[in-house]
Amino acid sequence: MRGFRFAVGCVAAVLIMVAAGAVRAQDAAGVPLEPGTMPARLAACTACHGEQGRAGPDGYYPRLAGKPRDYLFHQLQNFRDGRRQYRPMTNLLRHLPDDYLLEIAAWFAGQHPPYPPPAPADASPATLARGRLLTTAGDPARGVPACAACHGAALNGLAPAIPGLLGLPRDYLLAQLGSWRNGTRAAAAPDCMADVARQLSPEDIGAVAAWLSSQPVPQPYQPEPAGALQPPVACGGVNHP
Repeated sequence: MRGFRFAVGCVAAVLIMVAAGAVRAQDAAGVPLEPGTMPARLAACTACHGEQGRAGPDGYYPRLAGKPRDYLFHQLQNFRDGRRQYRPMTNLLRHLPDDYLLEIAAWFAGQHPPYPPPAPADASPATLARGRLLTTAGDPARGVPACAACHGAALNGLAPAIPGLLGLPRDYLLAQLGSWRNGTRAAAAPDCMADVARQLSPEDIGAVAAWLSSQPVPQPYQPEPAGALQPPVACGGVNHP
């Protein structure tokens, strides 16, 4: 099975190399990676998502490092099975088995490179205030839960499957919330994020993305342990009441 997983990893690496056009099996300093190691097997992933999965430089490829293992695993499954719409990822993962996806997820979950400082907020004070309110308190009148109710008071996520929200670029947050709202991103049922996003206006989504992306990331920044809080809504693949 190990040989099979390594062979699959090589095939995956080749596919991404063709798509990315500039992938090399070496680290950021140009030192060749040792064949068979996880950094070498995942060199194609880190070509887009950055060394150790710290995020791509263009704000489009999100950080993978330090995210909860099961969250990463579920996203790989979602791309493979068509619940998330990004053709290069879907084509790459189409034939990869769950045990290999879990191994990839576990490796990235164990990486903890430092976070860069946040980008300066490019929004009005009123927009940032609205984003902060929705994130920390929600909008009870519309039945919109606070982001913090599921992602933690410090927005650092919850093991094993809820990610932190800080350290993500504004454009990425806009794209993902918009995708849930319009149905081009989905998760296992019940899809709580789709339900929440559909209750948000485009202005709400812009405010949340602007506020979250402008916040510094505290250190250490790791998910709360499983059971540290109980999300108020049922989510597929996540423990809930």
